[in-house]
Amino acid sequence: MRQSDCRCDDATVARYFAKLSGPLLDRIDLTIEVARVEIHELAHTAPAESSSVIRARVEAARAIQQHRYRNEPFALNAHAPAKMLRHPSLMQAESLQLLLQITETARLSARSFDRLLRVARTIADLGSRTHVTPDDIAEAFTYRQRLDVTAR
Repeated sequence: MRQSDCRCDDATVARYFAKLSGPLLDRIDLTIEVARVEIHELAHTAPAESSSVIRARVEAARAIQQHRYRNEPFALNAHAPAKMLRHPSLMQAESLQLLLQITETARLSARSFDRLLRVARTIADLGSRTHVTPDDIAEAFTYRQRLDVTAR
């Protein structure tokens, strides 16, 4: 998928990523592959979502988290104990099933399981959803999939 002037083949890139330790990779929650923008695409002026709209959505998600954890010594998903994030009242049963399936299939560690759930909970908050949906789990997994695949 790389479209750059890099002269390394995919096997070389995979060997490079394989040098990274599993525990280190477990601590990286989000990875996003950004494709190279072609010169002719720079001239297009399609409207994009403004920073102020994105900021408002992030602030709303943070407010949801602060309200959820109002009686706790922390205020955000990033600081919530994993046990609290796993609470059934915050997750659809299908979401848990998908999370377990992904964890088993991708051979994720317990730390990766919790971090994947933490990202999915934040995605649900950004969408103003009370429960983590299977789509939230799937999206969260796509953000770490690149590292999981290349690290093997």
